[in-house]
Amino acid sequence: MSVHLGRLLAQRADLTPDREALVSPTGRWSFAQFDARCNRLANYLVAQGVAEDDRVAVYSKNSEFLACALFAVAKAGATLVVLNWRLQAPELSYILADSEPAALLFEDAFAPTVQQLVADRPGLILINKGTEQAPGAYERITADTSPDAPLLLGRGGDAPAVIMYTSGTTGKPKGALLSHAALIWTAQSNSATLEWNQDHRFLLIAPMFHIGGLSPMLTNVFKGCTTVLLPDFDPTQVWEVIARERITSLMTVPVMLQALLALAKKQEVDSSSLVSVTCGASAVPYRLIEDCLAIGVKVQQVYGITEFCGAVTFWTQEMGLAHAHSHGKVLMSGEVRIVDPSSLEPVAPGLDGEVWCRGPMMFSGYWRNPQATQAAIHQGWYRTGDIGRIDEHGFLHVVDRLKDMIISGGENIYPAELEAVIASLPGVAEVAVVGQPDARWGEVPVAFVVAASPGATSEAAIIEACRLRLAGFKCVRSVQMIDTLPRSSVGKVLKRQLIA
Repeated sequence: MSVHLGRLLAQRADLTPDREALVSPTGRWSFAQFDARCNRLANYLVAQGVAEDDRVAVYSKNSEFLACALFAVAKAGATLVVLNWRLQAPELSYILADSEPAALLFEDAFAPTVQQLVADRPGLILINKGTEQAPGAYERITADTSPDAPLLLGRGGDAPAVIMYTSGTTGKPKGALLSHAALIWTAQSNSATLEWNQDHRFLLIAPMFHIGGLSPMLTNVFKGCTTVLLPDFDPTQVWEVIARERITSLMTVPVMLQALLALAKKQEVDSSSLVSVTCGASAVPYRLIEDCLAIGVKVQQVYGITEFCGAVTFWTQEMGLAHAHSHGKVLMSGEVRIVDPSSLEPVAPGLDGEVWCRGPMMFSGYWRNPQATQAAIHQGWYRTGDIGRIDEHGFLHVVDRLKDMIISGGENIYPAELEAVIASLPGVAEVAVVGQPDARWGEVPVAFVVAASPGATSEAAIIEACRLRLAGFKCVRSVQMIDTLPRSSVGKVLKRQLIA
């Protein structure tokens, strides 16, 4: 019997039918109720013509709707494409053109953008959340009182359950294929590595279009925990929910944790239910870990990657504050090695090299991109593109990146994508984008621009163009006009000089 996301939920509903599965601003559902809703949506998709191995896209903030789409699409034997709602229409259009979904599930708040996206895609099955009168109204589909007709199509196992798009250094997003087996392995490994118990109540504010949001959702179903969903991050609301719902754990990025801590310093908050707060996507400042401990909140660091279905390593309080500057140790069932990126040979402990990882939770490759897959996987190991070392105690330290990627507030930003937009503007001769340290966001993108002629363009014009064509978090924060870009003897732009 192959592992299957649809079976995972069905078995959980059979084992603990009355346990609370999901809580959101729109309702509360037991595992039995949630599984029934997923079965109804799955049956509807199949009745509308969604076939095994089709793709189904979902365009939604964290919600029961998005969680239901994840398991319903799996039950229908199809593959879910989780869209990043922070992207602009042209960026989303590329992803839809690449993945060619048979259906699109969307929240009504995104209806204006959906109208643009579907204009040249006749025949796309549409299911919307929010308007009960529409032909594909989600609430009417899932509230149907007829038998839920349990469904479990597709082969599961190594078949893709999710395609999660992650931008590459070329600026074009790549669809990472995450199989049923890999996703269930990461849920098992998370819960085997951390204190993740059935009586825990997990607040999911990390967006599920990121692996940092999707992986905990699956782990909670695996363990039988309650998932409390919030569509947006607001520090005041988060503290209120933590107190009201007796939240034990949540996943954040450093900028979120800083905002929560800042509020806790200004007013009284109830952190008594919290067991731990996981924080990742960029390095967690040691001072932040100490400040959280001062109000009784334990922070645990995670180093995670989409292509590894989530966590690669964890640092927990039990490992000791002396090692809090590291990213911890590899999670259960995973492996990490440090390799010379030129010779592709392992390096000695304590030396820097490229971080490679492997394990049953590794992705299967990139959707319709064999070249990128071949470049990323070497003899069964995933090449992360990050530079790190493993110290004498076995702790991983991620120290730099081979790639030029910028991490701002937990979001990955790829300079090549910004450079392509800026280079296309009139008056721009050359451009290079680098990350600049920022106290709040960790890093922010900054553009160095060589004008085609004096006064041919301006900082304001470049920033405005980025705002119109890119998601807000990707926009450059400042522009520096310079005469020439520093280059090596072979013509490569020396970005380290610009950073300096």
